[in-house]
Amino acid sequence: MKVIIVEDEILAQQELSWLIKAHSQMEIVGTFDDGLDVLKYLQHNKVDAIFLDINIPSLDGVLLAQNISQFAHKPFIVFITAWKEHAVEAFELEAFDYILKPYQESRIISMLQKLETAWQQQSAPVASPQPRENATINLVKDERIIVTSIHDIYYAEAHEKMTFVYTKRESYVMPMNITEFCSKLPTAHFFRCHRSYCVNLDKIREIEPWFNNTYILRLRDLEFQVPVSRSKVKEFRQLMNL
Repeated sequence: MKVIIVEDEILAQQELSWLIKAHSQMEIVGTFDDGLDVLKYLQHNKVDAIFLDINIPSLDGVLLAQNISQFAHKPFIVFITAWKEHAVEAFELEAFDYILKPYQESRIISMLQKLETAWQQQSAPVASPQPRENATINLVKDERIIVTSIHDIYYAEAHEKMTFVYTKRESYVMPMNITEFCSKLPTAHFFRCHRSYCVNLDKIREIEPWFNNTYILRLRDLEFQVPVSRSKVKEFRQLMNL
């Protein structure tokens, strides 16, 4: 965590530097005693937090904070001052904290801990929500919609613009082509093994070599054999570690 100190009293600057180094993992990348110098520095450098005295030359701390609040990257601001009356202005600028001089070490330690925690939370990557794998699919039978576990499907077969879908005991007719139907199935379990067939890899019982270096797939519980076309053989072998 990179921070700067803006303080024109050298003793106060040195004391705060020591407290930050002694009680945090923060890296002090600069110390300043003039507001305009800080503004110029921040135009070319990013910092995570600024310890900012209010009464500084050229550009006071409140005006400097107002300028910083317009930045795309907004560092945390901790005001440090001997004057209580600036507290309202400080918090209107959404300052992280407001520390009065002379410093109380316990107060500084508490502030540093909270600041590091806030920075870590802000810097943590936002996890992208993982798309939920559909566990069911709606199949059509006798004008009824049957909510079916995808794990119950053994294979699907193309019939012109329709797709026949087979489970252990039932068959369904879907009013869509096999490409559209297969797009609804999780690729971790289903493989388009042929122009006209899509098979549930978990239901394969036996892989039988066929002519032209292709395969015939025998499925558990069913007599029907599903072919693997020549164009799909290489991909199928990789999937099945053949």
